[in-house]
Amino acid sequence: MTSTKQWVAGSAVALALLLAGVATVASARDDTADAKQPGAAAAAVRVPGPDSADAGFARDMAVHHQQAVEMSFIVRDRTQDEEVRRFAYDIANTQANQRGMLLGWLDLWELPKVAAGQEPMGWMTPRGGHGTHGDHAMDGMAGMGDAGGPDGAFTAHDGALMPGMATRTELDRLRKASGKQAEILFLQLMTDHHKGGVAMARGCAELCTVKAEKRLAQGMVEAQQSELDAMAQMLAARGAKPRS
Repeated sequence: MTSTKQWVAGSAVALALLLAGVATVASARDDTADAKQPGAAAAAVRVPGPDSADAGFARDMAVHHQQAVEMSFIVRDRTQDEEVRRFAYDIANTQANQRGMLLGWLDLWELPKVAAGQEPMGWMTPRGGHGTHGDHAMDGMAGMGDAGGPDGAFTAHDGALMPGMATRTELDRLRKASGKQAEILFLQLMTDHHKGGVAMARGCAELCTVKAEKRLAQGMVEAQQSELDAMAQMLAARGAKPRS
């Protein structure tokens, strides 16, 4: 009964999405108010373009976050360990909230949530090639999944659309695992997921132009770095470590 009370996941995530919508509007209003200072009238009505880093990050991170929520729900049903269940609940709640904000911004900007013909992560390599201030964020993804195609682009594989994302095969393994095995696999997959997310968020913190989105991205970097440390400790306590 205790574990059931601690995991009211469906209603909690629904509430998170509702609150995210409120926060999205509030953030947009704050930034608009800032833009209305003397000499910035044009900025008050300017919105990111469909090919901008702002739009690309919002789309890609919404997809990235959705998988983190999915993995958290899976492990909830595969272990009775309260530490892992609480940790997974926190991730699901936080990332569902942030996903709602990202999708809310796309609505406010009147931009599509899916951009046909645009490759995932393309916004992290601005036109003009190498040498941009977003390059080191892409470097942080090197070696993750199938990142690193001929042009340094990420190649999707087995459902893993972006660096750090679990493949369909890995998600199936998590669904079939139980107990300690499920805990370790979840922590390893989520560690990879967070590493990819941190690199993406760093890219937005540098390349995005909307202040509220840049703040959110920087907050993601700090929070997920902290969670990476926590997951390393949880893995060590179970006689395991992050995947190389």
